[in-house]
Amino acid sequence: MNTPSPESGRTSPTKKHTIPIAAETSPPLFEARKKIQPRSISGLFARWRWAMVWATQLFFYGVPWLQWGDRQSLLFDLQTMRFYLFGLVLYPQDFIYLAVLLIVCALALFLFTTVAGRLWCGFGCPQTVYTEIFMWLERITEGDRSARLRLDHSGWTLEKILKRSAKHGSWLLLSLWTGFTFVGYFVPIRTLAVEVMALQGPWQMFWIFFYGLATYGNAGFLREQVCKHMCPYARFQSAMLDKDTLIVTYDSQRGEPRWMRSKTRGSAATAPTALLGDCIDCTLCVQVCPVGIDIRNGLQYECIGCGLCVDACDSVMDKVNLPRGLIRFATQNGMDNRWGKAQMLRRVLRPRVLVYTAITLAFCAALAVSLAQRTPLKVNVLRDRASLARIAPGGQLENLYRLQIMNATEMPQRYRIGASGLEGLNVVEEDRDLELAPIESRWVTVRVRIPYGSAAPGAHAVEFVVAAAGQEPMAVQERTVFQVPD
Repeated sequence: MNTPSPESGRTSPTKKHTIPIAAETSPPLFEARKKIQPRSISGLFARWRWAMVWATQLFFYGVPWLQWGDRQSLLFDLQTMRFYLFGLVLYPQDFIYLAVLLIVCALALFLFTTVAGRLWCGFGCPQTVYTEIFMWLERITEGDRSARLRLDHSGWTLEKILKRSAKHGSWLLLSLWTGFTFVGYFVPIRTLAVEVMALQGPWQMFWIFFYGLATYGNAGFLREQVCKHMCPYARFQSAMLDKDTLIVTYDSQRGEPRWMRSKTRGSAATAPTALLGDCIDCTLCVQVCPVGIDIRNGLQYECIGCGLCVDACDSVMDKVNLPRGLIRFATQNGMDNRWGKAQMLRRVLRPRVLVYTAITLAFCAALAVSLAQRTPLKVNVLRDRASLARIAPGGQLENLYRLQIMNATEMPQRYRIGASGLEGLNVVEEDRDLELAPIESRWVTVRVRIPYGSAAPGAHAVEFVVAAAGQEPMAVQERTVFQVPD
C-alpha cells in the first residue's frame, strides 16, 4: 500500500518495522560442563571423610583374601549357586535374607537422611570415596589446585604430558585393581588371580575391564555429574528432609553483608565495621566444594553434605579472629529461631525419626532371629508326574516323589527320610537313608507306600520329614499329597 508523502505529495511505500533477533542471545539448550578443581582442606569433616575411605576400602580390598577354613570368607559363587558369608552358607532359596537386608539399608538411609541430610553421599557412597581417592592421586601427580588450573590452561609441553600420563596411569591401575577385586567376590579371587596371570577366563577378563572402565570414567571424569544427574537420591531427598533436619547451612544473618576486609576485625575501606557481616567473601567454601556450589546461596539439591565448606570457613574464621560456625550443620528451625546446638539436638527425636528407628530395628531383629534359627537343610518335594500311583509288589499302593535335599553345612551329613499323614504310610527301606558331602545338593527318587484299600480314593495330605543325626541334629518337614486312585 502506498501513502502520499507530506513533503512532495507523491506516494511512497509504507515502511515495515521488524525487530531483529540476534542468534547469539538465545540461550544454549545444554550448558557446557565447567571442570571443577576442588581445593584440599584439613579439618574435622575432611578427617571423617578419609576415615570412611580407609574403612570402606580396607574392607573391600581385604575381605576377598580372607580365608574361612578351606574357602573364601565372603563369596557369591554364581557358578555353583552358593553364597558364603563367613560362617553362613546360603542357597538361592535364601534370597529372602538379601531382600530383608536391602530393606534395612533403605530404611537406614531414610533414617540418616531425616536426621542429618545426605550423610551417605558425603561420606560413604562409592562415588564419593573413589572420587576422593582419584583427586588425591591427581594432587600427587599434578600438584595443588592452583598448579592444576595452570596446567589445564597451558599448552601441551613435555612436563604436561608426563604429569597427565602419570595421573591417568595411576587411575587406570587403581581402576583395574578395583574391577579385579569386585569380580573376586563372585569368582574365588585366588583362582581368578591365577587365571588373569595366565590370560585365561574370557568372561572374567571382560567383567574386570568393564568395572575397571566404569570406575575410571565415574571417578576420574564424571565425578560430580554422577551426583547431579545420574543418582536419583539427589532428587527425592527433599521428601525426607524437614525443618528439623541437620543440613549444611550458611548463617546469612551473621554473615551478610559480605565484605573484603583485613585479617583482623578493623575498619573497612568504605563502610563501618559494625555494618559488615562476618563473611569476608574469600570464596574458600566454593573452592573446596567437590560439586562446585556456593552454599551461601542456600541449600541446593547438588549439595552432598560432606562438610568441607564448614572446615574451610572455620579455618578462615580462626584467621580473622571471629567465632566459628558461620557455615555449620544446623536445622532450618534452629537458624530461624536462633537456637543453640543443644536445642537443635533435642529436636532430633521427633516422631518420624522414632518411627524410622523402630521399623529399622524391627527388621534388624527379625533378620537376626531368622538367621539364628535357620536350619542349614533345604528340602524340595516334587511328585513324579509320569506315574501318579501304582500297585507295588505285595499288594501295596505306591506313589513316587522326587526330593531335592541340600546340605547347607560344611560337614558331611547323613539323613533319614520319613513320611507321615496316613495309616500305614512308610518310605521304602532302600530310599530312607542318604549321605551328602559338605555343601552338596542332590535330587533323589523316593517311593512311599500304604496298604491297598487303607485310604479312600482322592488326594490325601501327607508330610515328608528329613532329619539329620549328626553333630547338629536338624529336621525339615515338607507337605505334599498322596494320590489314591478310584
